[in-house]
Amino acid sequence: MKTWSTPVRAGESGLIPCLCCGASLFRQALNCEGFGYVRCTACGLVQMNPQPVKDEIIARYSSAFANDYLRYELENEAAFLKLQQLALKDAGFYKLEKTLLLRAKDGPSVLDVGCATGALLAFLHDRGWRVTGVEISACCEYARNERKLDVRNLPLEENKFPDESFDVVLASHLIEHLNDPRSFLAETFRILKDGGYVFISTPNISGFQARLFGGSWRSAIFDHLYLFSARTLKRMLKEAGFKAERVSTWGGLAAGLAPMWLKKIMDILAKRLGFGDVMIVRARKNTRL
Repeated sequence: MKTWSTPVRAGESGLIPCLCCGASLFRQALNCEGFGYVRCTACGLVQMNPQPVKDEIIARYSSAFANDYLRYELENEAAFLKLQQLALKDAGFYKLEKTLLLRAKDGPSVLDVGCATGALLAFLHDRGWRVTGVEISACCEYARNERKLDVRNLPLEENKFPDESFDVVLASHLIEHLNDPRSFLAETFRILKDGGYVFISTPNISGFQARLFGGSWRSAIFDHLYLFSARTLKRMLKEAGFKAERVSTWGGLAAGLAPMWLKKIMDILAKRLGFGDVMIVRARKNTRL
């Protein structure tokens, strides 16, 4: 089953060069139903091209499908939260948390960009964090009204947070939706404190399932503008000034694709060998190196 997405439809779009290296020579990567992805022949980044313009992307999250998306998030909230918690554990988040909680008397600060209904922020608040979220979909109002969280309803760059505002920035299944991940990483670098961390979770185009299913892969959806490998994401992070410290993957086979005994084996191997369906990258800002 594919990830939730708005329906494929015609809209304003244009051809763009490779976001990672600026090259303009591509080959077909994935042929999906009604759209497709190309791979840069120079650096290997996979992107939708032509690509919808920014205004169209933002409109998707305030369209007639907004309530459908909120319902989808609420129905799957517990499962999504558990996956986020496990991903953060794989990335070493909880070990870092101990140090940060001891260092900050009033609690370390965390920004969750694309925080959906705010379940992860509520979890972190209960652990002693000072929490802020960014969410441009209808989930924002739910997080504000039901959970009483500080969640902003503007794209990250438009919130104009002060320099060095946060100890940690989280972005779970967000970066692949953005027209300009470079701008997102630059803004994240600016608002992170020196020595702060960003944790990015995103589908892994180099994973086993992506290679197996091609255009039918569950993460090859209309709302995903970029599909990263660990190599292309680490390159983009490095160029934004970050040092990628850790990459973990998970998900060898989706439930229902194989007998449970085989799924368990594949899931173990995906973690150990790095061919999982989803990855999390932990990167650090250190301007004093």
